[in-house]
Order: sequence, then structure tokens, then C-alpha cells
Amino acid sequence: MALAVVHDLREARTPAGPDELAAFETDALAGLVLARAAAGLADSTIAGEVIHLEQVRAWLGRPLWTMHPADADAYFGQVLRGAARGTRLARAQALKTYFLFLELRHKVEIHQLTGHIVECPVDEINRPRGSRDAALRVPPSEAQVRMLFAGWRGELAGCRKFAPAARNYAAAKVMAEVGLRVNEVCQLDLDDVKWDLGRFGKIHVRIGKGARGSGPRERMVPLINNARATLAWFVQDVWGHFDDDHTRAGAPLLPSERKNPDGSCARVGDEALRAALADAAAVHLPDWPGRVTPMPCSSACSVFRGVLPVTAGVLDGE
Repeated sequence: MALAVVHDLREARTPAGPDELAAFETDALAGLVLARAAAGLADSTIAGEVIHLEQVRAWLGRPLWTMHPADADAYFGQVLRGAARGTRLARAQALKTYFLFLELRHKVEIHQLTGHIVECPVDEINRPRGSRDAALRVPPSEAQVRMLFAGWRGELAGCRKFAPAARNYAAAKVMAEVGLRVNEVCQLDLDDVKWDLGRFGKIHVRIGKGARGSGPRERMVPLINNARATLAWFVQDVWGHFDDDHTRAGAPLLPSERKNPDGSCARVGDEALRAALADAAAVHLPDWPGRVTPMPCSSACSVFRGVLPVTAGVLDGE
């Protein structure tokens, strides 16, 4: 059998021009977004990944598939040297996901277009270390938590603006009593309080945190640890200072002083609740050196980040 010379037809391909490469780069990013959506990730998670990639692309000044380990060394070692650990980890993970997508779907095509071999620039040597959940927070004692809410409650009688102060206090107590995250409690409506369900009543958390970026998940939370009494006091004695129409569909459980265009009350923002808790802790927990903040999105084992376990019924009987 005779041997024949074999020519690779890809060598005859005309090199891609700038416009073709730009279009391919756009299509590749759109393909990543579609693939992540197919995997079931929430839109907010996908948008976060895209933002990370766009920021690295703006710094690099050329397509991301041309990024080398030396580029990643410079970026994470110099540009992001002083950034928050969570930012560094999220950006590195977004890059690894993007390059895995390119290697699985477009490695051959990129080589044909540019002659470049796709290889992830984030490796075991330059990968940012650490975990967002690695830090251990020691909570205040039950006596300190009692002191916080007792002092905060005492301020309400003489505060300059009773309604927002009482709202912030009630929100913090409910978060502590039943374990709601600050993002979840801000999204509650008056109709979400189901007074007649179960022994104590329940809260319908419509926009609860999902696992692994899967998007919001609903759940029912029983009004244990005196939470029913806290909510009953707030709805009966405080809510009317914000709005006089409790039957309106979509009326927020925790209103803001601001008004919507139609004259109804807007929904309180999470920053207002965070700031109120921080101010109260600074005044009423002077012997506590740590920073007291509401639990935003992560573990459900405590409502104040590293502060108060949900199962500890320290607020009963108030």
C-alpha cells in the first residue's frame, strides 16, 4: 500500500478579521449565558458572572481566551490585591467557568480562527485561596441579646420618629425570633402573615433564598419564640402610622416613609434595617467588640451574622 501526503484543510483557512473575532466573542458569551440558564442558575447569579467577566475583559483589553497565567498573576496579584476576598474568589470562579465552557464547546473553533490554544489562566499556583464561609464568628451571649432588645425597646418611647424606629425594632426582633434573612423580611407583604395556620401562625416567605444560585424558593415559617406577639403589636399599633389601607393588595409588611407614584407606601430597604441594627448594637452592646449585622443570604442557622441561633428561644416572654 502506497503512502500519500495528507494536507490539513484548516491551514488554508483565511485568518479571522477583527469584526469576525468580535462577533465570535459576543456569541461565545451569549452561549455561556444560555448554558448557565439551562443548568438552572438564577438570572442574578448569571448576571454576576457576566459582570465579573466583563471587568476582567476591560482590564485585559483583548479577548479573554488569549489570557495567559502571567496575565492572571498580574490581575489577581496587583489589580485585585486589595479587593475583598469574596470578590477575588468570585472573579476567579467566573474565569474558570468561562474557560471550561470554551474548552468544551469552542476550543477547536478558536484554534481555527486564531491559532490560539485555549487554556485556563487560573491554575493551582495563582488561584485565590480562602473560603467565604471560613471565618468563625462567636455570637454574643443570650444575656447580651436580651440587653440589646431591652435597651432598643426602651428608646421607642422617646424617639423623634416613632414609626420608623418601631418598624426597625420589630423587623430585627422577627429576624431573631424566626430566622428570616434581611432580604427576605423586606419582601414580605401584610398578606404573607397567616395568623390562623398552625399553633402560632406562620409567615409565607415568598422570596426565600435558594440553594446554589437556583433562585428564590418559598417556605412557611412558624411564628415561634414570641414572633406572633411582636408582629401583632407592630401591625396593630405601628403599621397605621405609615398607611391607612391594610386591605390593599401587595401592601408591604414593613413600609417605608417614602411613597409610590400612586400614593401608597413603598417597601423598606434592607440598608435601613442594617443601619438601625448597627446603631442599636453600638449603643446597647458596648461590651461586644464584634459587628452585629443581619444575615443577608447565606446560612440559615443564624439570623444575625454570627450572633443569634434561631433555635435559641431567648426572646420568649418579652
